[in-house]
Amino acid sequence: MTGTPQVSVHHDKDEMARATAGRLTARIVDAQTARGTASVVLTGGRNGNGLLAALASSAARDSIDWSRIDLWWGDERFLPEGDPERNVTQAREALLDAVPLDPARVHAMAASDGPFGNDVEAAADAYAAELAAASRPEDHGSVPAFDVLLLGVGPDTHVASLFPEHPGVRETERAVVGVHGAPKPPPVRISLTLPAIRAAREVWLLAAGEDKADAVALALSGAGEVQAPAAGAYGRSRTLWLLDEAAAARLPRDMYPPALS
Repeated sequence: MTGTPQVSVHHDKDEMARATAGRLTARIVDAQTARGTASVVLTGGRNGNGLLAALASSAARDSIDWSRIDLWWGDERFLPEGDPERNVTQAREALLDAVPLDPARVHAMAASDGPFGNDVEAAADAYAAELAAASRPEDHGSVPAFDVLLLGVGPDTHVASLFPEHPGVRETERAVVGVHGAPKPPPVRISLTLPAIRAAREVWLLAAGEDKADAVALALSGAGEVQAPAAGAYGRSRTLWLLDEAAAARLPRDMYPPALS
């Protein structure tokens, strides 16, 4: 692991979403200032979508040059195009349809009625090829060095669609895998692997609510990544856990600074 994870605790999920939207805006602007472009991996779920909604309603969103950002996804539910349960569908509703993105730089994972039909392995391979094509020599790998990779943390410690003890979390070579038999519906999914996640410059893990407290405590206690996939999600230069007070309830108080009054 690169460095010690940083932990930032907010009063509730709404405050967490607003603060994270501000952080993300600043990080994107910094990357665009430095290199002309930015690359972000989005996550779904209630916290990922809450972040996007907070960004959509933020006045600071206009400081981002939306035409110069590449958006990727950490995972996707292998369902038909436009299905309301797909992460890309929810992201479009929360934010993407409201900002002037370059459609060629919005890298959605294939749908189950797309060019690969119901062949999730072919869809996963195609996404891996798209990532490899976007990777530059300085990225030193088969995926881009994303500026920020966002992940929601599940109550079972899953991140993306990497579930405890499942084959995907054990993958060490491929960047993207098809997931079968996921323990939460739908059972078939596409997911980045831990090696692809760890290519990111910064990995931000989001968790809010009492139902996440045990998972957060386990992942930050030194648990193994096969048993607790969130423990294996970290960035090249920074790993940031963004929590609300309920999700942080079982962490030792010396793991994060006191809230500002």
